[in-house]
Amino acid sequence: MTKMEPVRSRVLDDAAVEAFERDGYVVVRGLFDEEEAGLVLATAKEDRRLAAHAMGWPDDDGGLSKITLWNEPGDDIYGMVARSERVVGSMSRLLGGEVYHYHSKLMLKEPEVGGAWLWHQDYGYWYQNGCLYPLLASVFIALDPATGENGCLQVLKGSHRIGRIEHQVIGGQLGADPERVAVARERHERVTMEMRPGDGAFFHCNLLHCSGQNRSADPRWTLICCYNARVNDPFKPSQHPAYTPLETVPDDTVLAYGHRASSPDQVFMTVDDDVSEERASARTAARTVAD
Repeated sequence: MTKMEPVRSRVLDDAAVEAFERDGYVVVRGLFDEEEAGLVLATAKEDRRLAAHAMGWPDDDGGLSKITLWNEPGDDIYGMVARSERVVGSMSRLLGGEVYHYHSKLMLKEPEVGGAWLWHQDYGYWYQNGCLYPLLASVFIALDPATGENGCLQVLKGSHRIGRIEHQVIGGQLGADPERVAVARERHERVTMEMRPGDGAFFHCNLLHCSGQNRSADPRWTLICCYNARVNDPFKPSQHPAYTPLETVPDDTVLAYGHRASSPDQVFMTVDDDVSEERASARTAARTVAD
């Protein structure tokens, strides 16, 4: 296992785009500065609506990861992050044209109990939502320090070139076919993404990734914003939106918004919103924990 070699820039240049296309991901140190990341984290920790809508997803070893998910980039600090020029402009370069906000989510791995996430591809899920092409990507923004001890993200470098792998219910989660994951782990370098608050990792929807349990005394909270290409408008409805024009905001808007939490009219997803058969067992497990 090796440590990542990040691109030290707030925005994606040609070299960063080439790294993304080659490796399936690129890390940007200081995508958001410490003040911005601290503001988002402090707001999230005080945001009762976020906490009230967190869903619990168990792993097979007694751990529990919590996630709060929403489709619309609201008029709050999280929406300003998702709509910031540095993020949307970078996504447009990576996906080859106009993009729209697919959804955002706050991942909460609490100290000593935060659960693991199985090896999976995001397109393993989103393919079922009517997205014909793998023209989707996410930006993973660290709000707390992310380390090996508190269950940071791990990826298989270049594994996006494998293409979509079938996913199946494993315990309380959906994971990629274990046989193919085992072969992929033999052929692709595993990279541990240790990150500081404000660092961002852009990654392709077919990149195999996972994360370990948080058995440390430190939390690991992360904001993840996901985007779809306009030309990849889903051909059928699902729990995530079809193409909706996205209005970007200047990068300084994040600080200008201050501690603006989610509004009362923000709609958060529940475990029942995903009606696909593939997630039926996983939904049952999540509901048991959440209730």
